[in-house]
Amino acid sequence: MKEEKHQSNWKNRLHEIIYEADTPMGKWFDLVLIFLILLSVLLILLESVKEIDVEYHRTLLILEWIVTIFFTIEYIARIICIKRPFKYIFSFYGIIDFISTIPLYLSYIFAGSQVLLAFRIFRMLRIFRILKLVQFIGEASQLKKALKASRTKIAVFIYVVLILSVIMGTIMYLIESDEAGFTSIPRSIYWTIVTLTTVGYGDIAPQTNLGQFIATIIMILGYGIIAVPTGIVTVEFSKNNSDKEDETPVASDNFDVHLNTQACPYCAKERHRDDAKHCYNCGNLLNE
Repeated sequence: MKEEKHQSNWKNRLHEIIYEADTPMGKWFDLVLIFLILLSVLLILLESVKEIDVEYHRTLLILEWIVTIFFTIEYIARIICIKRPFKYIFSFYGIIDFISTIPLYLSYIFAGSQVLLAFRIFRMLRIFRILKLVQFIGEASQLKKALKASRTKIAVFIYVVLILSVIMGTIMYLIESDEAGFTSIPRSIYWTIVTLTTVGYGDIAPQTNLGQFIATIIMILGYGIIAVPTGIVTVEFSKNNSDKEDETPVASDNFDVHLNTQACPYCAKERHRDDAKHCYNCGNLLNE
């Protein structure tokens, strides 16, 4: 009984350090994580530069192993100290942690899996969790709703743009010669899309006066086309924000709710009230 209590205490302590940032140890742990994530990203960038990788390959590899071993220990510790491990393992950040940790091991087990090392860059997403930027996901959700509400209008708009690109591309194919680069209708459509989006690679250019006149019209249309989807999404986004404000209840002047970084040891949900005893998501008792 005493041994079980001792085991529970160290797990609670470990959970407090890893999942919460209100304690001194939790803050230090988050700072170390941020440093190692940024170091890992820097190592990935340096490894992609052939001149640097050839000269410092061994040093970069040693540093990467140190970082990977630390993240491996951290991943295992997150599983151990939570009472429902699968909640973390199959969560968004649990999957990100696994994907960004496993590539280095796989590169030594399976031939040709070195390409997976690029997935280590996903470690940057972990900064959102460490800095508690998850609170801004609510705004991202509003944008997602706006895009979903305007998807039909955007789909119709894209369809019109594609029709316009095919028609104008075909016209340019008939007007311009092979020497100008308009060797086929698909290639002419490619030029139309590049011009319409104001990218303008310059690999193909009209040579005739009529072709240049049509190109000018397409360029002018391009500026208007860029603004249309932006306007559609902006209107829906503003509408969603307006609806959200209308639904928000007016808080009392004497009522002030403070949220902390305490994480539930069962489901790992964060942002609980200071006076909360139970998790708002699963209802289990929080660590005290």
